[in-house]
Order: sequence, then structure tokens, then C-alpha cells
Amino acid sequence: MQPIRDRAALAAFAGATLLAGCNAVGIRFSNRELDPLWGAAVRFGAAALLLFAVLAVMRLRLPRGKALAGAVVFGVLNFGVPFSLAYYALVYLHAGLGQTLLALVPLATLLLAVAQGQEHFHTAALLGTLIAVAGVAVVSQAPLRADVPLPVLLAALGAVLSFAEAAVLVKRLPEVHPVTMNAVGMGAAAVLLFAGSFAAGDRWVLPELADTWWALAYLVVAGSVLTFVLYLMVIQRWGGPRAAYLFVVVPVVAIVVSAWLDDEPLTVSLLVGTPLILVGVYVGALRGRRARA
Repeated sequence: MQPIRDRAALAAFAGATLLAGCNAVGIRFSNRELDPLWGAAVRFGAAALLLFAVLAVMRLRLPRGKALAGAVVFGVLNFGVPFSLAYYALVYLHAGLGQTLLALVPLATLLLAVAQGQEHFHTAALLGTLIAVAGVAVVSQAPLRADVPLPVLLAALGAVLSFAEAAVLVKRLPEVHPVTMNAVGMGAAAVLLFAGSFAAGDRWVLPELADTWWALAYLVVAGSVLTFVLYLMVIQRWGGPRAAYLFVVVPVVAIVVSAWLDDEPLTVSLLVGTPLILVGVYVGALRGRRARA
């Protein structure tokens, strides 16, 4: 059964990576017409409704007690907090640079998991993370001297910590079906985001541009429902620190798509940085797991 579970996790990892790679570009298009918190609230509100419909068709039961509370907390940490910060940051950052900063999630997840006694410290995991982050920096050529406002940088780093803590926390929660966990989590996040949008005085309007509608449709179906169901499957099989390597591979997809659709500069550094990213993921997430098995 273990090889089958590993193959399923690897397939889920690859699918989530490809789908998530387009998310930041979709958010950039959404932000051009919709206020950030309002756009995020609409996205996760619609995704939650779609997931509850799937839940009903599959005849899955809603969690109760600690499982319900855990799903709500997971939703706040994995959707509500990080995406409110990420939507704000992507008003100012290109998708590639934004995903570069999120590539720090595996390192943050590892450190939080060790601090909370969930994982033993493995040198290979730290080495793999550092190699992969170096590759992301080469790919994106994100200069430290870039004129990025401090609140924007802090928002991106806050999203990193929130994603990381969610990946660590979910292993301590009662196991819930990925569809159910994401339905409840996105529903809780949507409530939080709608409240934040109201408090911020956002304009609650529907898009007028076709590009915005297409971006929202992608973010709801592929970027939320499919991506995070697959991501939660990977967490449940590999654990948070290894699953978080998705955030390191995603920038490769994000930079290519952003260069195609959002005019983000694309250079030959992609050919140098991509092998570093893949080596880092192999050393930190895949090789170490096989050795321990």
C-alpha cells in the first residue's frame, strides 16, 4: 500500500503545483478591477459553496466537535489570513516575485514543526530548502534592492508564516476528508474575508471585464477547489514540511505564466534556477523520505 500512497501523493503534488502556479497571476488580474479583500472573499465564498455541493453529492458528513473546530482553525490559517495578506501584496508585486517570497514556506514549516515537536531536525531538509530557495532567487532574479514597500514585504512574510503553521497544525487535527476539510475551512475563511472587506470599506461590486470573470472562474474551480484538495492530500500522506515544498516549485510555473499573461520579464536565468529548485526538492523532500523508508 505504501508505494501506491506515495505515487498518489506524488501525482497530487504535481497537479497542485501546476494549478497553483497560475493562482498569483489570477489574483493580479482580479486585483485590477476588484478591491483585494472583496476579491478574495468572493473567490473563497464561491469555492466553499462549490465544495459543499460536492460534499453533498459524495454524501460526506460534516465534522463535529474537535474535528469541526480544527477545520475552522485550518481554514483561517490556510485561507483567511494568508490570502488576505497575499491579495494585498500582489497589488504591488508581480506574480513571480510574490511566489518567490512564498518559497520560504518549506523552511518556515520545518522550523515550526521542529519547534512544536512534530518533526526531528533533518540536515537534508534544511539543505534542500536552502538549495531550492537559491534556485528560486536565480529564476526570478528578485533583487534585494527592489523598491518594495515595507508593509508589502511584511504582508508576504506574514502569509508565509500562516501557510506554514497551517501545514504543521493539520497533522495534529482529527483526520477529515480533504473535500470536507476544505469546504469548512474555505467557508470560515470567506466569513472572515467578507468581514474584513466590509471593515476596510471595499466596493462590493461584480466584475465588468471578461478577463476578471475568467480569472475568478479559474481561482474558484482550479485555484481553490482542486489545488487545495490535492494539497491537503499531500499533507496527509507526506506531512507538512515535505508537502510545503510545493511552494518552492510553484514559482517556476508562476513566472512562466506571468511572463506570458502579465508581461513579467522572463530571462535565461530560468534555465539555471530550475535545476537548483528540482535538486533542492529532491534532497529535502524526496530523497530524505525514501532513505527513512
